[in-house]
Amino acid sequence: MACVQLTSGRDKPVNLERAERLVADAALAGAKLVVLPEKWNLIGDADELRSGAETLEQGESVQAMSGWAAQHGITLVGGSITERREGRQKLSNTSLVFGPEGELVALYRKIHLFDVEVDGLVYRESEAEEPGEEAVVCRAGGWSLGLSICYDVRFPELYRILALEGAQIVTVPAHFTERTGRDHWEVLLRARAIENQCFVLAAAQVGETRPDRRSYGRSLIADPWGVVLAQAPDEPTVIWADLDRSRLEEIRRSLPSLASRQPHAYRRSSPA
Repeated sequence: MACVQLTSGRDKPVNLERAERLVADAALAGAKLVVLPEKWNLIGDADELRSGAETLEQGESVQAMSGWAAQHGITLVGGSITERREGRQKLSNTSLVFGPEGELVALYRKIHLFDVEVDGLVYRESEAEEPGEEAVVCRAGGWSLGLSICYDVRFPELYRILALEGAQIVTVPAHFTERTGRDHWEVLLRARAIENQCFVLAAAQVGETRPDRRSYGRSLIADPWGVVLAQAPDEPTVIWADLDRSRLEEIRRSLPSLASRQPHAYRRSSPA
C-alpha cells in the first residue's frame, strides 16, 4: 500500500502531471492500493476552486484517476477533488475510489469543514463548500476501506462508525496546516488506528501550496497497534508499507476493545 505526497497549487495540468508520475512510481514499486492527498489536483481560494471544480461525469481529473487505476491495475483512492454538482450552489470536497479496471467503486464527500483560525490565518471551507452527509465504507482490493478527509480526523465518532461498519483500513487524504500538524497530525492518526484497531493510510500535501500557507506533510501509514510503518520526509514523494491482515486479526482478538464496547452505557444526560 502506498501514499503519495504532493505540493499542489493553482496549476491543474502541472498537478495532474506530478500526480501521474508518483502514482506510476508507487505502482512500479508493487503497491496495489495507492492514496492521493486532499485536493491533489487544485488548491486555491474560493473563486479558484469554483472555477476549477469538476463534475464526476466529465471531470478531467476524474478521467485521469480512472485511467491511472486501469493502466496500473491498482485500487486508487483519489484523495479528494472539488466536485461541482448540478442544482447545488456550493461545491463538495469529494474522495473517489477507483478499482483496477478503472471503475468507480465509491465516493465520499467530506463531512467536517475546516472553518477555523490558526495563528491569525483564517480558513473557511464553508465559503465555497457544503458538508457531506454520510459515512462510507467500501470493498476494494480485498480490503474494507473507510473513507475520510483531513479535518475529519478530529472527530473520532466518524471513525468508530467506519470501524463498526467493517473498515480494516481508513484513508485520510489531507492538507494539514504546518502549525497544527506539528502538534496534532501523528497523534490523531495513531489514535484513530489504535482505538479502531485498523490500518491508517494518510496521504498529505507538503510545503507552500498557497502563498504564506504551508502544509505539514509527513504522510503516514500506521498499523492497528499505532505503530508507524512508514512516514514521508518533507518533500513530494511516495511512501509504502506491506499491510498484514493477520496482524489486524491478532490485535482484535487479543485486545478485543471493539468487541468489549457497551453501547447501552454511552448516553448523554442531556440532549446533544
